[in-house]
Amino acid sequence: MSDITKSELDRRSLLRRAAAVGLAATPAVGMLSACVGSGSDEKKDQATGTKSADNPLGIDPKAPVEIVIFDGGLGTKYATDVDTPMYKKKWAESEVKYTATEQIATTIKPRLNAGNAPDMINNSGADMMDFGAIVKAGQAADLTDLFAAPSFDIPGKTVGETLVPGAIEQGTYDVDGGRKPFAVNYSFTVFGMYYNKKLFDKNNWTVPTTWADFTALCDKIKAAGIVPFAYAGANASYYMVRAIMTSAAKIGTEQVLKDLDNLKPGAWQAPAIKQAAEAWGQIGVKYMNKSFLGLRHTEVQLQQNQDKVAFYPCGSWLENEQAASITPNFEYAVAPYPSVTTSDQLPATAINAAAGEIYFASTKGTNVQGGKEYLRVMLSKAAALEFTKLTKSLTVVAGAADGQTISPGLTSGNDMLSKAGKDVFMGYLWDTWYKKMNDASLEAVNALMFNGGDAQKFCDTMEKVAQDVAKDSSISKNTRA
Repeated sequence: MSDITKSELDRRSLLRRAAAVGLAATPAVGMLSACVGSGSDEKKDQATGTKSADNPLGIDPKAPVEIVIFDGGLGTKYATDVDTPMYKKKWAESEVKYTATEQIATTIKPRLNAGNAPDMINNSGADMMDFGAIVKAGQAADLTDLFAAPSFDIPGKTVGETLVPGAIEQGTYDVDGGRKPFAVNYSFTVFGMYYNKKLFDKNNWTVPTTWADFTALCDKIKAAGIVPFAYAGANASYYMVRAIMTSAAKIGTEQVLKDLDNLKPGAWQAPAIKQAAEAWGQIGVKYMNKSFLGLRHTEVQLQQNQDKVAFYPCGSWLENEQAASITPNFEYAVAPYPSVTTSDQLPATAINAAAGEIYFASTKGTNVQGGKEYLRVMLSKAAALEFTKLTKSLTVVAGAADGQTISPGLTSGNDMLSKAGKDVFMGYLWDTWYKKMNDASLEAVNALMFNGGDAQKFCDTMEKVAQDVAKDSSISKNTRA
């Protein structure tokens, strides 16, 4: 791959798929329905048991359960060494049939269509299946009873009550006139400004929460001979798009982003969008290195590891991606984007975060409830903590990693998430739904940040593209509530 590395593509896919699996409207699901067959119409005998306080999903304690896990960046040890032993400890007479593969669609799609699928499937990777089509075909089980069931290990709470805000919604679809959850999006990415805590401590620099403090600190950093803020224009422009969108949502709430997704006329001219673009554009004018327009993400990230860059906008995969370049003098930490105005409707602690990595129970398995019970085990606090220790990735189980020192960046991200509380929002979907808008945004944000900081031009460019898309009858449209 010439301009974009495989890891970069995988990360983009994760972010966009994480968004796309949730909040999808009926037209989007319907549009994809031709991609997956409905499968065998023959009724399968399902393993079931008696519901009780100890068995809230009513599984058959002796029935085997089959799971398939994607063998990718997260590895498989969390399944083999944590989840499966926990399941077996609870249901000793049940055999767990386990398979790992890099080729999810190639392996699973024929079995779904034949009506003999595994009971729980991890749908991920470059060969992931189109989950919207799976839902439309009736091959994914409704998880309402899972989220309503008691938590596996948190007394007094349902599974749903133990999850971060938006986790259930992100796997919910409009089907048959109602909204139902069909997916567990398990891994959780937080976004913000990453920096070297040791560098900041050494210089007595305080992480800013207001824009005035942000620019004042940038002045000090610049005077010290360090680039205050940077991103790679060659292949990571979408990091900067996300920063601007996050600031806009903090100014005017997430509704600002929903209006963009819904192609609402004038949405790109909204005061919150223009204020965010204007503020960030001036950061580009005063504090960025213009040569970074031609650099790739790893090149800029390496410069940050060498203390040549102070703040870098990114997601929580960054620390793991740069592991080989981290020196003893570098310690990752992350902060929310500062409040742009003194009247932002969301607090300075508000952040954008997105769940990804789809797991679902299949209606075409022989033990659907067993598949759901396996998910209930995964969504326990104990299993979530061990997942984080093994993968250095947070999960959607709220507070599962609280108090743990797993790695500096992860600890900082978890602390930021905890402080955000209810002020966590999922972001936007227009870049996933409309390629024309995504392509235009990458060029427009580079022009804004590297070529003069013209916020009105940025807004005009995106408004025109958005309305061109809205008027184009050949493009299928989606809506967001």
